Amino acid sequence: MQRRAFLATPAGAYSASPQLAPVNERIEEDRAAALRLVGASESEIRRGLELHAETAVVESYGFMPRAAIDGDAVRAAMDSGASDLEIQDLLEEQSMTRYVTDARERKEYLDAWRAAGVTCIVQNAGEEGSAPMRLIKRLGRYTFVTHHLREHVSLAVRPDDILAAKKAGRHCVTMTGNGVPIPQDWVSVEEELRYIRVFFQLGVRMMHLTYNRRNALGDGCGEPGNAGLSDFGHAAIAEMNRIGVIVDVAHSGWRTSLEAAKASKKPMVASHTTCAALHRHVRSKPDEVIRAICDTGGLIGICCIPEFLGRTGDIRAMLDHIDYAVKTFGADHVAIGTDVAYVSRNAGAENRKLGQRGRRRTRWEALWPAGALGGATAEQTRSMAWTNWPVFTIGMLRRGHSAATVGKILGGNVLRVLRANFDGV
Repeated sequence: MQRRAFLATPAGAYSASPQLAPVNERIEEDRAAALRLVGASESEIRRGLELHAETAVVESYGFMPRAAIDGDAVRAAMDSGASDLEIQDLLEEQSMTRYVTDARERKEYLDAWRAAGVTCIVQNAGEEGSAPMRLIKRLGRYTFVTHHLREHVSLAVRPDDILAAKKAGRHCVTMTGNGVPIPQDWVSVEEELRYIRVFFQLGVRMMHLTYNRRNALGDGCGEPGNAGLSDFGHAAIAEMNRIGVIVDVAHSGWRTSLEAAKASKKPMVASHTTCAALHRHVRSKPDEVIRAICDTGGLIGICCIPEFLGRTGDIRAMLDHIDYAVKTFGADHVAIGTDVAYVSRNAGAENRKLGQRGRRRTRWEALWPAGALGGATAEQTRSMAWTNWPVFTIGMLRRGHSAATVGKILGGNVLRVLRANFDGV
């Protein structure tokens, strides 16, 4: 569906919530693609937009909109002989912070937030791994953003900060790390876990036990061995529970996830996953694991990655997974963690300035079994674009979920889990 077709969407559908109206051609076309698949009527669109606008929407795991890089600056660094690591850091820093200093990128960034109607993202703010200095890089970059754009996007360190941001018409992020910080000095268990509290003090409220690979805590989802949680992993969960950091097993193996759920004394999550009963994938979770997570008082966040969803691999498949999770595990245990980001429309032109880069080694963390990634179509991806959050709401209502259930999925459940882990310090 092209832009003119989107603009023919029932007249006045956005009049009750103009802050959610699309603001550029790409957002309009992405939303048109999703609406076409959802098949909502004018009254259903209006009702969904109204509910979305009045709800504190909290994403269980995701990313703030990404800026375009400064292609000339990066090209100059490459020509000067910068290492692959330097270039990787420069690319990440620019995509994560350039909207602070560049007015054009800042408009893209803020427009995407507004179109999505999201109040808070549980923000991926730690590079995949366990080394504290590696984990702190993204945390520093996103903290920099919240310092300099605090009138628009603030750091939420308490659950009530999210509600305050909603009331003030602002956005916010709650930080999560893609690993538990361990110095790997191996002096004692207590010494190895001391940085959990430090990262909590820096604003991190959730941590992955593992990423795709095996680490000292347990097996990641990409490992064929499925060896489960280690003794050290049990100790890490106990310390996370004590400090108030949510345990996240989104990238953990099935046995690791199950054993973590049995070990945790506080509500835990698989923040961005899918239901293996609908589509078996290394990043999905079987019913036994999901039930154990729910029994902690926790939740699963359904993601927007076509390969993880199966079937049509689009917004309809995503809604299928939400339907199944609500029916099987209850409305109190479902959220949305898209695991996708809006990328500035200027990114393509800037990236082309870099030219062709040579073949590089596969990153250590990127342990994906053959066929686990790749093959998603543009239509599938567009239907689940991050700015399509209002259509997610419309789709859930159209599937017959009550406003109360939708409100829990949109943010109420994440807030509850945050409160259950946060001790008020």
